[in-house]
Amino acid sequence: MNIAEIVKRTGLSAKSVRFYEEKGIITPPQRAANGYRQYNEEHIRELNLLHQARLVGFSLPECKELMQLYNNPHRRSADVKGKTLAKINEIDQQIAKLQQIRQELLTLAEQCPGDNSEHCPIIEGLACKKCGQKN
Repeated sequence: MNIAEIVKRTGLSAKSVRFYEEKGIITPPQRAANGYRQYNEEHIRELNLLHQARLVGFSLPECKELMQLYNNPHRRSADVKGKTLAKINEIDQQIAKLQQIRQELLTLAEQCPGDNSEHCPIIEGLACKKCGQKN
């Protein structure tokens, strides 16, 4: 099948498909006599795996590792699970950091009267965050 069919069946753009091929993440497609790429059902599965892995937060290098595991008939599910648990841990850390940032912003917003005065605890708090001063 050609790239237009791949695009339709995976929801990826042709540019993304070519990018993944260029980076060596998917199995290189065969070339027809006219030089066009010829994809098969296995490419659909690889690209769907990539697409879903990206959607749940795996980076490109992590996706490459997952693809290597996918294409390894001797893979161990423990290896895949380990990568997934590591990604969950990374996401948990990001969530904790975002919650901390949210709380800091809420605190600053609560200190601000939000009126017409020039005094703004939000600006002052952000400007003096590292200077050791309390606003």
